[in-house]
Amino acid sequence: MLPQEIIRIKRDGGTLAPEQIDEFIAGVTSNKVTEGQVAALCMAVLLRGMSLPERVALTKAMSHSGRIMEWKSLGLNGPVLDKHSTGGVGDKTSLVLGPLVAACGGYVPMISGRGLGHTGGTLDKFDSIPGYKTQPDNDLFRKVVREAGCAIIGQTPDLAPADKRIYAIRDTTGTVESLDLITASILAKKLAAGLDCLVMDVKFGTGAFMQDYVKAKALAESIATVATGAGVKTTALLTDMNQVLGRTAGNAVEMVECIEWLKGSKPEARLAEVTYALTAELLVLGGLAKDRTEGIKKCEAAIASGAAAEKFAQMVAGLGGPADILEKYETYLPKARVQLAVTPPQAGVVTGMDVRAIGIAVVELGGGRAAPGDAIDHAVGLTHFAQIGEKVGSDQPIAIVHAQDEASAKATAAKILAHVQVEADYKVAQPEPIVKEQVMAE
Repeated sequence: MLPQEIIRIKRDGGTLAPEQIDEFIAGVTSNKVTEGQVAALCMAVLLRGMSLPERVALTKAMSHSGRIMEWKSLGLNGPVLDKHSTGGVGDKTSLVLGPLVAACGGYVPMISGRGLGHTGGTLDKFDSIPGYKTQPDNDLFRKVVREAGCAIIGQTPDLAPADKRIYAIRDTTGTVESLDLITASILAKKLAAGLDCLVMDVKFGTGAFMQDYVKAKALAESIATVATGAGVKTTALLTDMNQVLGRTAGNAVEMVECIEWLKGSKPEARLAEVTYALTAELLVLGGLAKDRTEGIKKCEAAIASGAAAEKFAQMVAGLGGPADILEKYETYLPKARVQLAVTPPQAGVVTGMDVRAIGIAVVELGGGRAAPGDAIDHAVGLTHFAQIGEKVGSDQPIAIVHAQDEASAKATAAKILAHVQVEADYKVAQPEPIVKEQVMAE
């Protein structure tokens, strides 16, 4: 069937047969389907939606568009585990979670993505480390997983190639938020990676793609159900993205925050809570902890002992980065020329923020892409970001902007002031829990 006829069926609200989905995805992989046709089908799916059988068929077609990885031949002595997030601003949990799981006996072949829309990308953060190969060959990938216990990389050309092409087109065509496409995109990579278990971090709030809690829960249920049905034990945690996660938003600045945590610095409380919850969930799924409480204790011990930091250093060195990244990270990671404190007109308490707008401000500063081929400035971003309920004023900024020139710094500072609410007379309320709910397969 012609690609345009398949598009027409979905455009008009029809249901696509598995054979039609397979045919379209095969055309995406072979480039017989044009970029415009991919964009058209994505928009039709966004507007019309897909049934669960269609979603399963799309996920399977995309995961089988390339090679399926296997790990049994390596003789690993632990489960193959992974985590994925739907994305947020300052979401850097993967940078710590991978080494944590490895330090606790699991193996993490994490296939991550680049920035999408207003959110940052894990690969962009690792690109700030000189020499780090985010696109290693398969032999090196497997070697680092076996030896370090974790390897965080991007999609190789032969791993779910249809998803890689669709993912790039969605980023610039206004079709990122589709529940069906998000489910298929995430799981295509994860199923192709040969996992035993998966935990999903599905975010809701102003900085999430699925801002509405009900829609986010529907996505969590979709992912857990489709993945578990495909043979990968999966649970999802619904987590709050109504404020920047941690103290930083950018690439190198987020890497610094995580390295300092791994080295023993006290992490921002919400960042630690969500990272430990996701890691503990994986340890339970993989049989490495009896419950979440034990899993969190193992995480804390892995940080305190330096075992997680050692795994991080092994991974970085194994993938071509500097062997002394922990000792000399300030030397290796790029720094912006200008730093500008963002102070409110009057002292008060942070009562809310438009996190999506803050993410867009980081992209406009150069920390993300407006188009697929755009270069990223890994040095720019935000640090010392205040959390809701914290006091700010002339001596305690809302954030510090890291930019390459004064004009960009001032423009970004103005955007932060416009999108962070500060009230002078405000009684600090009990903060909302960052981990709202656990979702299992239906």
